[in-house]
Amino acid sequence: MGKLDIDVEEIKKLVDLVDKHHLEELTVEHADVAITVKGKSQRQTTPVTLQGSVIPIAQESAQDYVELETDEAEVVGQGSEITGNIVDIVAPLVGVFYRSPAPDEPPFVEIGDTIDIGSRVGLLEAMKVFNEVPSEVAGEVVDIPAENGKLVREGDVLLRIRVEE
Repeated sequence: MGKLDIDVEEIKKLVDLVDKHHLEELTVEHADVAITVKGKSQRQTTPVTLQGSVIPIAQESAQDYVELETDEAEVVGQGSEITGNIVDIVAPLVGVFYRSPAPDEPPFVEIGDTIDIGSRVGLLEAMKVFNEVPSEVAGEVVDIPAENGKLVREGDVLLRIRVEE
């Protein structure tokens, strides 16, 4: 096996991502290297698989690496930020955003729709798994900046909701 160039900080970020979103497992492949991180309920150690080899990484909580950053936006829930009376529903993870359950079906929400807490506003496909995107607030949909079928990053704004004060 040739020289392996793995940035430990990138592995820590993967562990943080798994812990933050309570994922059971996350596998990232690049060239001939595959890294699999399993959620807390699935592991004692985090195995990293390289061409069939397993390299155990000592289990450390993602909280050991979390740096709290705050800005002027108040965090409402895991996937929402509020500024004034407009709430941004943001992507909780990297994936392809879909506005409807299937290409031939209508979107979950349109601009002008009134939604409740828990309303499904879209789907995120990540690693061939579809994840529902629920609203954590009630209000009127005023903007949908995310494009249907396009890749979004964690934290990208999917929808903007005007909440009643």
